[in-house]
Amino acid sequence: MSETAEVTIVGSYVSPYVRKVLACLMLKGIEFEIDPITPFYGNEEFTRLSPLRRIPVLIQGDLALSDSSVICAWIEEAYPDRHPLLPATPADRARARWLEEFADTRMGDVFIWDLFYQKVVHPIVWHEPGDAARIEDALNVGIPSVLDYLEGELPQDGFIFGEVGLADVAIASFFRNAQYAGYEADAQRWPRAAGFVSRMLSHPVFERLAEFERAQFGVKPAERRAALEAVGARLTETTYGLPEPQKGTMRL
Repeated sequence: MSETAEVTIVGSYVSPYVRKVLACLMLKGIEFEIDPITPFYGNEEFTRLSPLRRIPVLIQGDLALSDSSVICAWIEEAYPDRHPLLPATPADRARARWLEEFADTRMGDVFIWDLFYQKVVHPIVWHEPGDAARIEDALNVGIPSVLDYLEGELPQDGFIFGEVGLADVAIASFFRNAQYAGYEADAQRWPRAAGFVSRMLSHPVFERLAEFERAQFGVKPAERRAALEAVGARLTETTYGLPEPQKGTMRL
């Protein structure tokens, strides 16, 4: 880790789980550097740091954490005097944690594994088409059911608990991947959800992260570090990545 970076993050900018952690770091003004690998390219040392081969991984000195929810909880507790990620009351804090869990699990299943992975990642990494039936089911069943639920949970204006926080970031992160897969929520059918997504994805933190995300598209995995450096990403000097992807249990 460089002398001025407070933490190191291992994981791709395009991952919604990495995006959630990076957005929380940025909201708190925490300096970080990143090793922008996907778990498919992780080496043996990456497996030691993240036994489930998931990203992101956070490293600070001897501390290594994997799982985005654990990392975000640590960020909030380690930097309590900076921008709060959770609301003030116990009830609201519990609801925020539930919305994060809903995003990480249910939204992760339908937005990432059934849509984004099948339509975008699978062809790039494995050079073959994804599962068309899973894509169709996500578009017609999975994602509409998620949006039906969110329509009753999201505010008509502003953010969920006043200031932008963990719950907002966790939910919005998946809609960026949906955009990359060509999906936008129907504003007539889900006006609250669509309005919330628009506000969140236009937030300065999400707009800055989108610059790094877009730099990764259209270049080969071996060229991504150079492409990210060209747009100002602060990268680690070394990487836990391998030249070729490895099959196995992984999470974006």
